[in-house]
Amino acid sequence: MKNILVIGAGRSSSSLIRYLVEHSKENSWQLSIADQNFSLLPQEVKDNKLVQLVTFDVHDDKHREELVTQADIVISMLPWKFHIIVIKTCIQLKKNVITPSYVSDDVKALDEEAKQAGIVIMNELGVDPGIDHMSAMKMLDEIRNRGDEVTHFESFTGGLVAPESDNNPWNYKFTWNPRNVVLAGQGGVAKFIENGEFKYIPYHKLFRRTEFITIDNYGKFEGLANRDSLKYQSIYGLDDIKTIYRGTLRRVGFGRAWDIFVQLGATDDSYIIENSEQMTYREFINSFLPYDKHNSVELKLRHYLKIDQDDTLWEKLEWLGIFEHKKIGLKKATPAQILQKILEDKWTLDPTDKDMIVMWHKIKYKNAEGKEKQITSSMVSIGETQKYTAMSNTVGLPVGICCKLILDGTIKLQGVQLPITPEVYNPILDELETCGIVFNEKEE
Repeated sequence: MKNILVIGAGRSSSSLIRYLVEHSKENSWQLSIADQNFSLLPQEVKDNKLVQLVTFDVHDDKHREELVTQADIVISMLPWKFHIIVIKTCIQLKKNVITPSYVSDDVKALDEEAKQAGIVIMNELGVDPGIDHMSAMKMLDEIRNRGDEVTHFESFTGGLVAPESDNNPWNYKFTWNPRNVVLAGQGGVAKFIENGEFKYIPYHKLFRRTEFITIDNYGKFEGLANRDSLKYQSIYGLDDIKTIYRGTLRRVGFGRAWDIFVQLGATDDSYIIENSEQMTYREFINSFLPYDKHNSVELKLRHYLKIDQDDTLWEKLEWLGIFEHKKIGLKKATPAQILQKILEDKWTLDPTDKDMIVMWHKIKYKNAEGKEKQITSSMVSIGETQKYTAMSNTVGLPVGICCKLILDGTIKLQGVQLPITPEVYNPILDELETCGIVFNEKEE
């Protein structure tokens, strides 16, 4: 019997836990789930005799060590800042560990210690990062193994609302952490290479610089640049690439409308709005506009940011209710927190709504005859329910499959790793296909 310890039973863990439970009997797994709250777990998991629920505080050193000691492998589904605590314990006790999150510099620094302990620390194994790495590396390796030269690489991923649940003018609803959506792009300048030239987009211009992408059967999307595409040059073996560009997908028109809030300053999270609890939505918007007692908030906003009243952008703003005399009701809130509250009133998924993950890659290469070719690859995953969302499936399933592959000895890597080698990505992508997560490639 192998003991799997999953730390974190939040929304992102549902599909992972379902996968582990479904495969526990055939693989002789005992599953321990550690968290402070199990309210999001389905009843069938709570009733399963092969599942042990453990109330857990990550800062309780003694209890953490006890749980890790009993495990054969540890999966950390905690917020990224807590992974380092779990990982250090796993190194100390020589236990393999998986996280879906970006690998931090602190975790990278533990590579040698992990190798000395004989364990693997597998990171970035969700959807983005995760499935994006694996699907891209499979394409890149196939091209390079033929002796062809990769000249151009683009990759975009988006968490969106499914077409059947898309019923608002923004074509968007929160399918993950709303705070991350409001603060998106604020971590630094976006960097990429385009046709051999380094390009930089500061935050205040980010949402006006988009490119259009069409995916068969799902229509048009717009791509917004991610923070730092350059760091993937070395990870993907693309040091001499002419174009490398990674980004986020939204429906067409989203970026231009969101830019209104950026230009106003409503996405700022660095200071507190005085009297935010008593302020109304309308007063919040007016607080960013010039004083003018003769004109309405609507007119001032249109003049200030040069918005045509007949523009579809204006329809988006009115639909959000930002001009309503509705109390915010948040004490000592930042602009970003207030904006999040306004958006949550309108962008929350209805109980029957489904989400959608969209991923798209474009690779150009020169073959042995010097002829330029192009491959595009796309994946669309629609959620099942509010519990087993597309986001949860595409984050949790790769983690669960990787856990199985480490336990059965298919993956033998050690040290701090990403899922960018054939030993990892081939079997995971193969099994994801059986789960309905399929990439469609077109070559031109």
